[in-house]
Amino acid sequence: MLIVMVGPNVKRKKEKKTATRWNERNFITEVLIPSFFVRKSGVQHRPVFPQLKAGQLGLTWIGHASFLIQTPKHNILVDPNWANWLVVIKRLKRAGLAIHDLPNIDLVLITHAHFDHLNRRTLRAVAERQPIVVPIGVHNLVHDLGFERVHEMNWWDEWHYRGLKITFTPAKHWGARVLTDRHRGYGGFAIEFEGRQVYHCGDSAYFSGFREIGRRLAPEIALLPIGAYEPPSFRDVHMGPEQAVQAFQELKSKTFVPMHFGTYRMSYEPMHEPAQRLMLAGTEAGVLQDIRFLIEGMPQVF
Repeated sequence: MLIVMVGPNVKRKKEKKTATRWNERNFITEVLIPSFFVRKSGVQHRPVFPQLKAGQLGLTWIGHASFLIQTPKHNILVDPNWANWLVVIKRLKRAGLAIHDLPNIDLVLITHAHFDHLNRRTLRAVAERQPIVVPIGVHNLVHDLGFERVHEMNWWDEWHYRGLKITFTPAKHWGARVLTDRHRGYGGFAIEFEGRQVYHCGDSAYFSGFREIGRRLAPEIALLPIGAYEPPSFRDVHMGPEQAVQAFQELKSKTFVPMHFGTYRMSYEPMHEPAQRLMLAGTEAGVLQDIRFLIEGMPQVF
C-alpha cells in the first residue's frame, strides 16, 4: 500500500471539466474519516499449534496478508503485520493472535515493501537472528532489525533453506514504499517441503502470469487476495473475488485460501463484500468446495 494524500486544486479554471473517477467520490470523507469511529472487531486467540506429522502443513491466518505457515520442521512467517495504524488507515479487526504467542520463527518472507505488508515494528519484534527473504531492492528496509541475514530475490529465483524450496513468483503490482523508490521489487512466494506446496500471492491484480505460475509450479494451496479492488486511485493493482477465482483455476491449485480482506479498509468496497462475492463466484465457477476460509488466529492442518 502506497499512501498518497491529494489536496484540493487551488486554481479553478473557468471551463467546466468532465467529471473523472477521482472527483466522483471522496475517499477521505467516505471511507477514511468514518473508519476512525469504528470499534475494532475480532478476537485474539491463544492458539494451540498442532504437532504436525510427516506430509502435513499448518496454516494460521493472522489477518490481512499475514500468515504463519508450518511444516513438521519449520515455522515461517509471511508478511507479518500487527500494526494498528498504516499511517492514517486504522486496523478494523484485531490480529488473530499476539506476537508473544507465536512459536519460534525459523524464516520470514516479505512479498513487497508496502506498509500493509512490510511493517518494521512487527519485524523488529519477531527478529531473532533468523534469515529474512525480501524482493530485490528491499534490503535496506530490513537489514537493521535483528535478522541473521537478508536474502533478496528476483522473479523465478529459487532458494533452498533447511529442506525448503522457496520460489519468488511474478505479480502485477508495484513495489514502491514512497513516491521516490520505484526500484523496489514485488511478487509472491511458493514454499515447497517434501512434496507439499503453499503459494502466497502477495498483492496482485489479475494477469496472464498466473497461467505461467500454474504451468511451472501448479501450487497445491493458493493464498490469494480478494479485497481492495476499488482503491481511491482506481488503479488496476488488486484482484476482485471473481478474478481471484479465475487465477485459482489457472494456477491449477487444489485449495483456495482467501486473504487481504476484512482487516484494513483501504478501498471503497464494504468490508463484508469480498467474502460474499467470492462465495458467489466460487459457486458459479463450480469451485466453492475448494475455497477454505480461515478464522484469524485458529491454526488449520492441511
